[in-house]
Amino acid sequence: MKQKKIPLRKCNGCGEQKDKRELVRIVKNADGEISLDLTGKAAGRGAYICPDAECLKKARKAKRIDKAFECAVPSEVYDKLEEQLRHND
Repeated sequence: MKQKKIPLRKCNGCGEQKDKRELVRIVKNADGEISLDLTGKAAGRGAYICPDAECLKKARKAKRIDKAFECAVPSEVYDKLEEQLRHND
C-alpha cells in the first residue's frame, strides 16, 4: 500500500522544515488583512511559523513575514499575532 505524503512547510522564524500540522499559518487575505489561521484553510497567501513566540520574534527581526507577503507588516499586527500565540499555548 502506498504511504500518504506528509506535507512539509518551512518555519519563517527558525527556518526548520516541519510537518504542516505542527506549524501555525499566518494568512494575508484579499483585503490585505493579516491574521493567524489556526485551521490552516483560510483563503489567502500563507506563511508558516512554529507555535512559539520566539520564532515569531526571529521572523519579525529578519522581516521574513514582510518578504513572504511582499508588503510591510505593521508592528500592531505583530503584537496582535504574538498575543494570539501566547493565548493559544
